[in-house]
Amino acid sequence: MGFLFQDNLKEGETTDCAQLALEAKNGNSMVRERLIKSYTPFILKTTSKVSGRYVRMGEDDEVSIGLMAFNEAIDCFDTGKNSSFLSFAETVIKRRLIDYFRKESAVGKKVSPLSSFEHDDDENADGTYYYLEAKRSVEEFKEKNSAADRKEEILLFTQKLNEFGISFGDLVEISPKHEDARIRAMEVAKIIASDSEMAACVINKKELPLKLLEQRVDISRKTLERQRKYIIAVTLVLMSDFEHLKQYIAKAF
Repeated sequence: MGFLFQDNLKEGETTDCAQLALEAKNGNSMVRERLIKSYTPFILKTTSKVSGRYVRMGEDDEVSIGLMAFNEAIDCFDTGKNSSFLSFAETVIKRRLIDYFRKESAVGKKVSPLSSFEHDDDENADGTYYYLEAKRSVEEFKEKNSAADRKEEILLFTQKLNEFGISFGDLVEISPKHEDARIRAMEVAKIIASDSEMAACVINKKELPLKLLEQRVDISRKTLERQRKYIIAVTLVLMSDFEHLKQYIAKAF
């Protein structure tokens, strides 16, 4: 078999790649398996590019979709319409991922899948439409996942607050009304979270380490006690893995 590269083939594609695809399409399961295995790095690279992040085999659903799409490309490949198998396979992978992102993002909405590979009417000559569609679908998918993560964080945070006799609804009432007072309270929480002795006092005793704090901050005990719930709440966020809530606090500084 020849391994010379041709101008109309994608980088890394050999002259016999299309022929192998046709053999697999015609029922040669061993060739199909070999083709998929050989081009798994290509599938991972394409999937990562469309997803906008690094994906891992066996961990991310996008990889499974990419593999199935590559397998589908073998079944649909037609040398009369496609000069390069890998170019065709890349298109199938990208569109299947967009289908997936759109489906995951469109809760309660009717989704029109980009499932036809007979025509290219849905893509401008310069690829602008396709690029914008892919970008929009990926962003919507990420936003949906981000919203789900935020919801889960709030649920877990609420449970943790309950251990301290604080409800999530209390936070509105106990939040210092003046911005400077709120920032000072957050600074106190930051000091506690970065000090192992103070942090242990909060976690184990469910109270502020007032004596230790009076040595570190220029804030009266009366003020610290008044802001107790708020300081504890912020401290819990800073000591946790609540990335979304941490970002919210960071913006307040």
